[in-house]
Amino acid sequence: MVIMMNDEDLNRKIKIIIDKINPYIMSDGGKLEFVKYENKTVYVKLSGACAECGMLDITLKDGIEQLIKNEIPEVENVVNIG
Repeated sequence: MVIMMNDEDLNRKIKIIIDKINPYIMSDGGKLEFVKYENKTVYVKLSGACAECGMLDITLKDGIEQLIKNEIPEVENVVNIG
């Protein structure tokens, strides 16, 4: 049986995951901020060194998005609004 979380629970869980990821992002001079969750999409803002990094798309899709989707199946996309 799959239990669906409400938006408040999803927001809380997304923030917890981002808090776990952030030390790794910060160690490279960047910062990851949660903006909102809407329509199965997590909106984040990558700033600092991440904002102009050539690896931004790979970090976002292959790293951040996969980590969030592995924990929260309701999430389909992670988008940087930076």
